Amino acid sequence: MKKDNIAILFDKVCKIFHLKFKAKTRKLLIQIFKFGIVGVIATIIDWAFFYLAHDILGIYYIISAILSFTISVIYNYAASIKWVFEVNKNKDPRKNFILFIVLSVVGLILTLIIMKIGVDILSINAMLMKIVSTAIVMVFNFITRKIFLE
Repeated sequence: MKKDNIAILFDKVCKIFHLKFKAKTRKLLIQIFKFGIVGVIATIIDWAFFYLAHDILGIYYIISAILSFTISVIYNYAASIKWVFEVNKNKDPRKNFILFIVLSVVGLILTLIIMKIGVDILSINAMLMKIVSTAIVMVFNFITRKIFLE
């Protein structure tokens, strides 16, 4: 099996710090790191579109959150399937896509609930609540995608 650049970098860092991991743990740590890279890019896409829609165009924050989240999910799906998760090839790709979307919609609902509570009830800035909701939903996304897609 060919190592990718992230795996090579991981192994070099481990060697420098004299870290040793079992194969299964190593594989999971590399996967989490890749998920993080994809997540950072998806988050930048999400936040940029949220800022554009809400702060520049003046679109209601809930609608802005839905639009930005949807755009980032499209990127996230493509990158996750290609680079992060070892998707079960025995499953129908359409079912995998639908499952990914369903999990993403649950994540969106969590995002909206967190934002609604923070902005409307606690009077916290919408962008700050977007950051908080992103952190919480990121953990949810990794766990559920790992369980259901692999």
